[in-house]
Amino acid sequence: MPEFKPHSFDPVAFLAAAGIGRKIVQIKNKGTLFAQGSAADSVFYLQKGRAKLTVVSQKGKEATITLLGPGDFVGEESISAIAGLRLATATAVSACTVLKIDRIEMIRVVHEEHAFSDLFLAFLLTRSMRTQADLVDQLFNSSEKRLARILLLMAEFGKPGEPEMMLPKISQETLANMIGTTRSRVSFFMNRFRKHGFLEYNGRIHVHKSLLNVVLHDQIFEPNAAKPSLLPIQQHAASKIAKRSNAIVRGIEAPKRLVRGKRDSTGR
Repeated sequence: MPEFKPHSFDPVAFLAAAGIGRKIVQIKNKGTLFAQGSAADSVFYLQKGRAKLTVVSQKGKEATITLLGPGDFVGEESISAIAGLRLATATAVSACTVLKIDRIEMIRVVHEEHAFSDLFLAFLLTRSMRTQADLVDQLFNSSEKRLARILLLMAEFGKPGEPEMMLPKISQETLANMIGTTRSRVSFFMNRFRKHGFLEYNGRIHVHKSLLNVVLHDQIFEPNAAKPSLLPIQQHAASKIAKRSNAIVRGIEAPKRLVRGKRDSTGR
């Protein structure tokens, strides 16, 4: 009798090549993997390049949810019980090579191949932990510390292998959307980081490991690092506004004291 050989499945090989229900797609810089509101009919696996996930409100305001790198899945909502519409837009930040997996094939391989389902589940748990960390970061950390953390995540510090010191081109406006502040504040912090040797910034960002000091050791350079100091002319203007406000308050309080005095003298 022929010897029975157990079925072997290699998830790495599955995600590296095209096949039944999956194809490799080349996406140019600023190209779209999928758009918000389109049919959620496939899952994408990022083989090479960087991408970002954004949402747009009904009033047209755009917010960046997260940045994606090699080894990330995106569009996983398509394998839910009822396929709906995309909740966000995935856009390439640099030229990308992605594996597009049809919804039916993705559901099949998750159910039938335990090696793949283990890999996919580990990714989902990692993304969930990252989302919680982002929320805590947004609630409790300063905008300067949030920016340092985002830059370190983009450089893939903490992942196996050497970090990518040179980041893909990303605008200060995108960084501002991710950390919840203004572009001018991001520019101020970037200049501060460059001045202290934490990064080099000339079109593209080159991150140094010393930037970890801002996140791990809470190394802030001034007691109120989140706000730049006022210029002398701004201090003078603020002083004049304060004096004017005090004068207005005294003008309001004086009639009140006069009225109270009259009431006390009449006993009413």
